[in-house]
Amino acid sequence: MSDNLLPSATEYAQKLAMAEAEDAAKEARRRQEEEADKKSLMDQLTHPSGISDDEAIQRAVKLIEGAVRNRRTEVQVYRFPNQLCTDRGRAINQQEPGWEDTLTGVPKEIFSLWQRHFRDKGYKLRVEIIDFPNGMPGDVGMTLVWV
Repeated sequence: MSDNLLPSATEYAQKLAMAEAEDAAKEARRRQEEEADKKSLMDQLTHPSGISDDEAIQRAVKLIEGAVRNRRTEVQVYRFPNQLCTDRGRAINQQEPGWEDTLTGVPKEIFSLWQRHFRDKGYKLRVEIIDFPNGMPGDVGMTLVWV
C-alpha cells in the first residue's frame, strides 16, 4: 500500500523535466514574437513615414511648447534603434563628420526636416547614442535644442 502513495524519484524527475521543457518552449515562443515585433518595427521605421512637413512641424511645436511650459530648453523628439544607421551608430557615437549620411528611414526624414525648417530658425539638433546595453552602442536619441 505504501508503495502506491509515494511516486518514485524518477517520476518526479520526469515531471520536472517536462515542466522545464514547457517553460523553455514558452520562452522560445516569446522570443520569436519579440523578434517578429522588432522586425516589423524596423520595417516600418525604414520606410517613409507619410507625414507631411506641416504635420511634422505641428507635432514638433506641441512638443516644444510642452517643454517650455516645464521650463525646459530641449526635448527629445525621437528615439530609434541604432540598426537604422548604416554603421549601427558608430559615426554618431564618434561624432564624425558626415554622421548624418548614416541615417536611414524616419530618422533621416527628421534630420532633413530639421535642415529645411528648424535650423534657420535657430534650433539645434543633437543626435547621440543614449544607452549602451552590455557596453555596446544602443538606441539613438534626437533632441531638439532652442537655447
